[in-house]
Amino acid sequence: MQRIINPIELGATLFAPATHKNIEPILKREKYPHLRSLLIDLEDGLGKNSYDEGLARVQTLLLKHKPNDLLVFIRPTGPDSLKELLKIDQIEKADGFILPKFSLQNSARYKEILHDKPFYIMPSIEGEELFDEVLLQRLKKEITEFKERLLLVRVGCEDMMRQLVMMRECDKSLFDYSAPAFVLGRVIAAFKSAGLFVSGCVYPCFKDEEQFLKDIERDLQEGLFSKTIIHPSHIALANEAYKVTKEELAKAKEILAANNAVLNQNGTMGERNTRLPYAKFILKRAEIYGIKP
Repeated sequence: MQRIINPIELGATLFAPATHKNIEPILKREKYPHLRSLLIDLEDGLGKNSYDEGLARVQTLLLKHKPNDLLVFIRPTGPDSLKELLKIDQIEKADGFILPKFSLQNSARYKEILHDKPFYIMPSIEGEELFDEVLLQRLKKEITEFKERLLLVRVGCEDMMRQLVMMRECDKSLFDYSAPAFVLGRVIAAFKSAGLFVSGCVYPCFKDEEQFLKDIERDLQEGLFSKTIIHPSHIALANEAYKVTKEELAKAKEILAANNAVLNQNGTMGERNTRLPYAKFILKRAEIYGIKP
């Protein structure tokens, strides 16, 4: 891998179809200089007949690209598409790939293609494994074999809602609906207990900034971090939302500095070792995003 990436660095990842006119200025940092990560999409963001055009555009973009602090990821359509991408000249300028529809049926194929390639990956779970605990645990075993290069696990939440024949309202969190909350809770428990990050779901109502912020707050409450965004107006909002409060920072520092095994934090008992992972998470967020006023 070309550079060491902490998943917390991803922040909000802007989704852009490979044929979008603004990708080149985004890569050059001429547009959205505060964006932390970019997803160049060859899958759902393109029309059925636009894949070849998108693939050619990726090649052109990479040939011109001079890597900077922007994290760049590409989403193929599947294993065969990934294999095509890996043949592109200067593909090493990409930091990694989002693996769509990652499942028990294609995990071995993905592993075969990537086994000696130095790229980060983010598998996206979108199928039957979401709804079957046995299959989910089997998929967890497959995914954790990628652990050294795995940034985080994504959930195809729109695909989940399609399979549940549901649609979210803009003023609702997915955690307000019993079935989606149950599905997401199992995914969070499965992968975070293995030491992995799990990304928040895309918020589809891109004009509703207030509810977008509430969605990120709920993500953080539920243990999720990072988020694919579909509108550049959400970049600054997400960067602000990922800042930590002075109180959070003070508690995190107290946990790290503690000499005793048990802490009393404002009348709440806590064991240092059990709170240590959360404290480190808060400190890293503060380092990257800063402190809220």
